[in-house]
Amino acid sequence: RLWRDDNHRYIKLSDRNMVMVSSVTSLTGKGLRDWLVQRVTAVILAAYSLVLLGYFLLNTNINYQSWWHFMAHPVMRIMTILALIALVLHAWIGIWTVLTDYVKPMLLRLTIQIIIFLSLLGFIIWGIQIVWGI
Repeated sequence: RLWRDDNHRYIKLSDRNMVMVSSVTSLTGKGLRDWLVQRVTAVILAAYSLVLLGYFLLNTNINYQSWWHFMAHPVMRIMTILALIALVLHAWIGIWTVLTDYVKPMLLRLTIQIIIFLSLLGFIIWGIQIVWGI
């Protein structure tokens, strides 16, 4: 048995009549991969947060100089860029999920997704400029 979706594509139905349609605007196009990316980025963000927390707990007298030296270290720069990328990916998957669940008109959803995508792109470009400009 075949089922025709909104884009006039024919999809074979399984025995349980579940239809899997990949979305163009999802990060990976597959739900399981998006779920995995969401979990991996959460772990990266948690690790980065623990590093920052450790720095604040171990250094009682923090000033601009000590903070600058900490953030200017190449390992910290790489960790910050990695955390920034993880934050953007994590945000995109979360926002995409909410929008596809709750915003049904396709044009409105696509418009919001484009605005958010451009905002996240600007955020990551700006973040990279800040981190490598230290």
